[in-house]
Amino acid sequence: MSIKRPFYEDGLKFQCQGSGNCCTSHGEFGFVFLTLEDRRRFAKHLNISTAAFTRQYCDIKDGVWHLKEDPKNPDCMFLKNKRCSTYEARPTQCRTWPFWPEVLNPKAWKSEVASFCPGIGKGKLWSKEEIETIAAEDAENASRFGT
Repeated sequence: MSIKRPFYEDGLKFQCQGSGNCCTSHGEFGFVFLTLEDRRRFAKHLNISTAAFTRQYCDIKDGVWHLKEDPKNPDCMFLKNKRCSTYEARPTQCRTWPFWPEVLNPKAWKSEVASFCPGIGKGKLWSKEEIETIAAEDAENASRFGT
């Protein structure tokens, strides 16, 4: 019996190109979920209290905090001129893109990542180990939210 190797066995090239495409809801992924650490990082970056950040920028659904969404605009509220205006403070869900476990298979990678992300195939070659470490961080983060 042979062990199936992941399609990214030899690594994947990715470097953010600043297109903002990942900051627009594509309908597949929904909310940008926020841990307490994410909310604290945003608040510090914006020089406001965590409570003030949470009141102004967050909603809660089923006990889980997420960034507010505008039903008329699928873009993240922090996307300005196709750039993340809070890049240094972005939440775990954004920092781990595009190495989310749910898209680390050839079909999803092609249809849900490479088809709209201009950073795929460019820049740094991320090793299998780096990809799996980032994917594990995302999976751990998602498990906090029951997703």
